[in-house]
Amino acid sequence: MNNENLSSPGPLIGFVSNSAWSVFNFRIDVIRHLLSRGYRVLVVAPDDEYSARLVSEGCEYIPIDFNNRTENPVTDLNLYQQLKRIYSAKKPALLFHFVIKPNIYGSLAARDCRLRSIAVITGLGYSFAKKNWLYKIVRELYRRALRHSCEVWFLNNEDAKAFITERIVDIKKIKVLPGEGVNTGHFIPDPRPVPEKAEIFSFLMSTRLLRSKGVEVYVDAARILRNKGYQARFELIGFFEKSHPDSITEAELKSWRDEGLIDYHGFAHDVRPFLQKAACFIFPSFYNEGVPRCLMEAASMELPIITSLNRGCKEVVLNNSNGYICNLNDPFDLADKMEKMFNLTQEERDRMGKNGRALVIKKFNVAAVIREYEKSLEILF
Repeated sequence: MNNENLSSPGPLIGFVSNSAWSVFNFRIDVIRHLLSRGYRVLVVAPDDEYSARLVSEGCEYIPIDFNNRTENPVTDLNLYQQLKRIYSAKKPALLFHFVIKPNIYGSLAARDCRLRSIAVITGLGYSFAKKNWLYKIVRELYRRALRHSCEVWFLNNEDAKAFITERIVDIKKIKVLPGEGVNTGHFIPDPRPVPEKAEIFSFLMSTRLLRSKGVEVYVDAARILRNKGYQARFELIGFFEKSHPDSITEAELKSWRDEGLIDYHGFAHDVRPFLQKAACFIFPSFYNEGVPRCLMEAASMELPIITSLNRGCKEVVLNNSNGYICNLNDPFDLADKMEKMFNLTQEERDRMGKNGRALVIKKFNVAAVIREYEKSLEILF
């Protein structure tokens, strides 16, 4: 879009996702850039406490009602109809769809309203974990919906390859982003004071509380280290997804706390104070990740990382440079890597942290992601 057109209302760009929180948390830097360039931004997502924050940023917001976990076709039809009504009324110049159901039903609604759309595959997720009946249905729905998308974006090469191998999407439509990026000016470390010898070493995990994110693996590794006599804090922040079939239960979390294994701090609107105080970030996920935001944030804050040999995760950690890679779903190997990290000197961990921030600045800075949005917008407008 040319600068001389900025004085008149610009094209309306839609962001459609499963929560206002996810739009704000993962894409606010992109949205702010688009608004600064004269575009108008419409956010369509279920209502939560971040809806008002998006409006205060200058977005137009329309709530929708849907459950991203239900397998009820009637509920999915209702989502399609809601989106079609909104698209018919607002007629966005371009729609960005995120996560599975907006990608499928939003793309179909955009097709039926003769609107242009881009599908952003932020990770293959739960339905791709097992090649069962649900996977076959999702694969066919994706195949039909993405046929009408202008482009299909992925966050890592393995996800893109999976869609090509399964003949879900034409390779000509594919773009692979460097994750969704992180604002390295926001996630920046304060000068770290030299810790006192008596200070307790602190491990930190920040995640949605799902089994496949490796929460139980982390707890079991903590138990192994406790039994070996290591004095450390094993901290956890994140939120429950009670409707998710893979969710950790509150009773399980309570039992871990009662056992003295985990210090749980609930959901954090701002993770930076927790990252600043931690000595090492842990993320032993075996979920079908895109590129986990939590890893990029931790590395940007110069925190050494231990993560699993998993798609998306291994993109952010160079083994022995800015952290360690552990085996999938293996608490013993995770405990071994945590013990190794514990026994490094502060100077060695600081060096790892600086290497991690350098990697994020080079590879995952949100400025690179914004440039990819600009490239697609320049082609379409």
